[in-house]
Amino acid sequence: MVIPLEQSAEVAELSVSADQKTRKPLTRSRLIWQRLRSSKQFWIGTIVLVAIVLWAVVGPLVWPISHTTRDYFSLNQAPSAAHPFGTDTLGYDLFAQTMAGLRISLIVGFVAGPLATLIAGFVGAIAGYVGGWSDKVIAWFIDLLLVLPAFFILVLLFPFFRESGWIVMTFFLALFGWMIMAQVIRSQTRSLREREFVKAARYMGFGTWSVVTRHVVPNVASLLIIDATLGVGAMILAETSLSFFGFGVQAPEVSLGTLIAAGNTAAATRPWLFVFPAATLVVLLLSLSLVGDALRDAIDPTSGANRG
Repeated sequence: MVIPLEQSAEVAELSVSADQKTRKPLTRSRLIWQRLRSSKQFWIGTIVLVAIVLWAVVGPLVWPISHTTRDYFSLNQAPSAAHPFGTDTLGYDLFAQTMAGLRISLIVGFVAGPLATLIAGFVGAIAGYVGGWSDKVIAWFIDLLLVLPAFFILVLLFPFFRESGWIVMTFFLALFGWMIMAQVIRSQTRSLREREFVKAARYMGFGTWSVVTRHVVPNVASLLIIDATLGVGAMILAETSLSFFGFGVQAPEVSLGTLIAAGNTAAATRPWLFVFPAATLVVLLLSLSLVGDALRDAIDPTSGANRG
């Protein structure tokens, strides 16, 4: 049966219009997700990160040896079937200790990183939107904190969170990790407050808090998401550095920093004490970096990965 040319054109037009009706509009979130789906580094980083988190959370539930259990018959034992990561001088299973230390480092990172981003978004948006003397005072305070060496301040504050544990240290890390992003958000907000939709909301009688939360923050949310993701790795590295020098997690708790510090002196004679915790930290930070870079490339249309 031969279909006339006019009828075939109508059928094609109807199929195209039906396809357009069924096709969902390409919103910003869908565009970001499409970019993420096509990013190899996003999937590699996400798979590795999920595997590490599951190892730290589920691993201690199924591993028969606790990180506080000592094997007096396997002191300084090299990696074996019973102890995949070996044991230390006191007979502690390094595999179990690495899982315990990784769990604490992950908690610190996933709490302190987003918390620092939350502080940065709030302070930067308020300062940039209000302007005037409030903006100048907040900007001066941010500049002052940026000049001060945060690491040494945390060392000086160590007596305050040594007895209370690493949970208080987590909040101290967040309090000294928000200043740079706050400056970025403040600069973006100062340009946003002159936009028409912000002026319209202000003329309609919306208060400062409503304008900031409904119109300013959503327009800088992409920056906050990227900062929160990369901030997790930064906070894990900060906690590891403090614990490495003895100013972070204290015994009987362990973290990747304390394990690396303990194995550092025996890296030549008993390399497993240093290699396994250090490799775990490197893989964790690399996976977070891959996810953060993929999010940045997907959210920011001006990044190098999206030019072309």
